[in-house]
Amino acid sequence: MSDIRKLIGEALAEIVSDARSGGPRISVGLMAMGSELGAEELARGARLAQENSSRIGVVMIGPRIPGFGDLAWIETPDCEEDVAKAMEKALSDGRIAGAVALHYPFPLGVTTIGRVVTPGRGKPMILASSTGTSAVGRVEAMVRNALYGIAAAKSIGLENPTVGILNVDGAQLAYKALNSLKEKGYPVSFGASVRKDGGAVLRGNDILAGAVDVCVTDTLTGNVLMKMFSSFTTGGSYESLGWGYGPSAGEGWNRIISIISRASGAPVIAGALEYTARAAAGKLPEKVAAELAAARKAGLDAVLEGLAPKAPCTDLVTAPPAEPTDEEIHGVDVLSIEDGVKVLWKEGIYAESSMGCTGPVIKVPGKHLGKAEDILKAGGYI
Repeated sequence: MSDIRKLIGEALAEIVSDARSGGPRISVGLMAMGSELGAEELARGARLAQENSSRIGVVMIGPRIPGFGDLAWIETPDCEEDVAKAMEKALSDGRIAGAVALHYPFPLGVTTIGRVVTPGRGKPMILASSTGTSAVGRVEAMVRNALYGIAAAKSIGLENPTVGILNVDGAQLAYKALNSLKEKGYPVSFGASVRKDGGAVLRGNDILAGAVDVCVTDTLTGNVLMKMFSSFTTGGSYESLGWGYGPSAGEGWNRIISIISRASGAPVIAGALEYTARAAAGKLPEKVAAELAAARKAGLDAVLEGLAPKAPCTDLVTAPPAEPTDEEIHGVDVLSIEDGVKVLWKEGIYAESSMGCTGPVIKVPGKHLGKAEDILKAGGYI
C-alpha cells in the first residue's frame, strides 16, 4: 500500500509541476565532463537553464559534481566512454528527449544547426551548419543545410523563416538549386542583404546584422563563425553568447543531440539546453522529414544529381582574339570558372575570368552575352 501511495504522490506532484510550468517538463541530458572550463561550469549551465525555464529538466550524465545535488543525475565512472554509453542508453530508454554533448561521432549525412546572437542588432540567427557533414559534395551539402536549417527554425517556432546563403565557394550554385526548387513549388522564403544591391547571397555585413533567420554555409565556415560569434567579446577562451553548435539533423536521423564546445561557458550551455528542449518539443526529426518530402516533390533528387562535380575540361583550347569585355556573367562556381571560360573559347567567344565584389564572374563582350549565357547554362555552369 505504501508503494502505491508513493507512486500516486509522485504522479500528482508531476501533474502539479506541469501545471505550474505551463506544460510537461522536457528532460535534456548533459555530458558532465570534458569542459576546458571545469565540470562545475557545465553544472552551472544546467542550473541556469532550469532557472531560465521551468519547462526544462536537466539530467546530468557523468561523475557527480559536489555542490550540485539539486540537479538530477545519471552517475557514471570518470570516463568519457562510460558517459557516452550512459547518454546513448538514456536516449534509447526515453529518459531524456535530447542531449547536449561536447563531442559526438555523427555519421556521414548528419550535421548540426547552430544558433548565434548577431552583434549588429542583437537578433538570433541560425547557422546551417556548424559541425558534422550533411553530404560529401560541397554544394549538395549546402542545399541540404538549407533544408535542415529551415526545419530547425520551424521546430523552435519560426513558421516561415527567411533564408540567405553566405557568399562562400558554391554559394551561387546553392542559391540556384534552392531557387529551382522554389520555382517548382518548394516554399522557401529568401531573405535579402542589407546592402544596396540586396539579394539572397549574403556578405559579412549581413551576418553581423542578422539579415536573415537562417544563414546557409558550408560546415567548416559555419564552425568558425560559431566560435567567433560566441566568444568575440571574451578573446576566444570562453564562449559566452548564443545557443551553441545546435541539434543534429539528417535524412533518416531521429535523435536530437546538440553540440557545445569545450570552451562553452555557462550561458552558452544553458542556451544549448534550451535550444535542444525546444527542438525536441517541436519534433525536429519530423520537421526534417517534412522539408525533405516537400523538396522532393519539387525535384530535389534531380537538382542534387545536377550538382555532382563535372569532369574538368582537358581539351587544349586557344583563346579567340581579345575583345573588350563589358558584360559580366554571375553565378559560376569559383572551382569551375576556368572550365567555363574554356567552353566559351571553344565556341569562339572571347571570355575572361574575374573576381567581382560578390564572387567570381565571367566577363564577355556585350554582343555575345545572351549566347554565352545559353552555352554556360547548357553546360551546367550557371
